[in-house]
Amino acid sequence: MTAGSPIVTFYRGGCDDRGRRLAEILAWSDARLEAVHDYIQWVFPLPEASGANPSAPVLSQADIAAFGADPGLRQRLAAALERMQAFYGLRPPGPMPWLTPGNHNYLRLTRMLRCLRTLGLEAEARELFAQLEAVYRDHAAVIGAVTFGFWRRAMAAALS
Repeated sequence: MTAGSPIVTFYRGGCDDRGRRLAEILAWSDARLEAVHDYIQWVFPLPEASGANPSAPVLSQADIAAFGADPGLRQRLAAALERMQAFYGLRPPGPMPWLTPGNHNYLRLTRMLRCLRTLGLEAEARELFAQLEAVYRDHAAVIGAVTFGFWRRAMAAALS
């Protein structure tokens, strides 16, 4: 069905376009997750091309169906989410150095919300949004209404 899909292959233990495996990326230090900018599109793919990483694959309907049919793919995506929640200090609660005006991680978080919903992890997307909503309540002046609007729209958007 999606044997040749780069995204499904990556999630089943294959490599991204730089030779990295999902397990390797998830084992990176927080400093490396912050410093490297071309992995997030592989770990949380979307159905449109990335402006930040044009070589990243785009989710196809076949990819979406594969995630829907394969609990192992969804489990690995959930593990990726857990790692990123730890990175962001959301679970368990911890330092949040990304809370600065205009931080690039706001875009990553929007991508994560959209990816989770698109690939069938609705409950996990709702949990992440609830965490972000709580952070926004305490740091609205830093995050800004525009960013929070992107997060809210990512949750409200109809899935294609």
